[in-house]
Amino acid sequence: MLSPGVQLGNRYRLDERIASGGMGDVWRGTDQVLGRTVAVKSLLPALLDEPGFAERFRGEARTMATINHPGVVDVYDFGSDQQIAFLVMEYVEGDALSSTLSRVGRLTPARTMALLAQAADALHAAHEKGIVHRDVKPGNLLVRPNGTLVLTDFGIARSDLVGQLTAAGSVLGTASYISPEQATGAVATPASDVYALGVVAYQCLAGRRPFEGDNPLEIAMKHVRETPRPLPADIPPQVRAIVERALAKDPAARWPSAAALASVARQAKLALSQQARGGRPISGVPASPAAPAARAQVPTATRPQPHPPAVAARPPVAARPAAVAQPAPPPRPPVAPRGAAAVPPPRQHNPLGYARPPVAPPPPAPRRSTAGRWVAAIVVAVLVVLCSGVISYYYRKNAAAGDPGALVPVSVTSGAVRAHGGDYAVPTSYRRGVRLQPAAGETTTSEGRETR
Repeated sequence: MLSPGVQLGNRYRLDERIASGGMGDVWRGTDQVLGRTVAVKSLLPALLDEPGFAERFRGEARTMATINHPGVVDVYDFGSDQQIAFLVMEYVEGDALSSTLSRVGRLTPARTMALLAQAADALHAAHEKGIVHRDVKPGNLLVRPNGTLVLTDFGIARSDLVGQLTAAGSVLGTASYISPEQATGAVATPASDVYALGVVAYQCLAGRRPFEGDNPLEIAMKHVRETPRPLPADIPPQVRAIVERALAKDPAARWPSAAALASVARQAKLALSQQARGGRPISGVPASPAAPAARAQVPTATRPQPHPPAVAARPPVAARPAAVAQPAPPPRPPVAPRGAAAVPPPRQHNPLGYARPPVAPPPPAPRRSTAGRWVAAIVVAVLVVLCSGVISYYYRKNAAAGDPGALVPVSVTSGAVRAHGGDYAVPTSYRRGVRLQPAAGETTTSEGRETR
């Protein structure tokens, strides 16, 4: 009887039993030579009594060691000690899928398709080496904490004695995932592993096995004769079709290979992920990132209508005079999508231009008007100067000739009278003025009181 602390092959120390199956127990052990943790599977002593079992077991263990795939558990060693055959394998940190299903009941379709694709890839790697698993079930699917899956116990259940074991939980678990051809005594093929993996997917989606019974024989016969109960209504049609084809009674009607099953499962997983991300705006969920953007466009289009600056910012001002000068109606200027609703269509085609924004007149018109005014002012000023000069010239000429009717400019000087007779710009009550007489040119001075 094995117990913690027992050493096998003077190298592998058994530390803790972590699982039990139809062929024996699985222990967490320590490789004392390399100092690493390993998984040691001990086979039942009765299996060694079968003729040729040890040789077949050793040969298949060597074949499994040649499989190089991340989804297949690595085989390190094989041996026998104390009438116990054992297999040393990689120790996988994680839980068996059976433990997860017993804890949560069901998995989502996307998660199920992801695990199905990984398990099918691992089976395909074994099938290429000529190894048929024959015992695919959730207890042999180990899931690491990062979500990756590892398939264990390849090609060991080849002995006829394994099918005759009646230990509780051993054959019952195997019979629940057995293919119809195996149940009728036919040779197991890669299509048998595809069927068993379809049963695992069915259990992940429905939370139950497709067939239940009181004994392994009854369950096995249901796999042969009966149709599985329909999957729950919330399972997507594409996922339902994948599982139903994997559970076909005829091996030829199933997926042609584990690689084909892995491909369609991976595509379904991708489609479900994209639908989950892209389907939120369609469903109208308030938390959708697309819904706020759609609502925000409505006030953006309507807000600029009552405000003139929004209208003035639309078409260029310089383009409008050119459009009015054309005989045909001007084409509508290109505008941005958001501003299309800001200005009503009648404003764009109004010939009177009532809706035109309050902008400055076109640049050429002000320049022509201002230049005309300046030219007119200059001409008038020149004429005034010329006329004044001509008139002054003739008056002076007549005055010099002694013409009594000529007008002579009168010079008037006024100022304040001080005690010393000077003129200052200070307020005073008396003013003095000097005046030239037009006739004799005499000068007279007058003084008087200043009036305000």
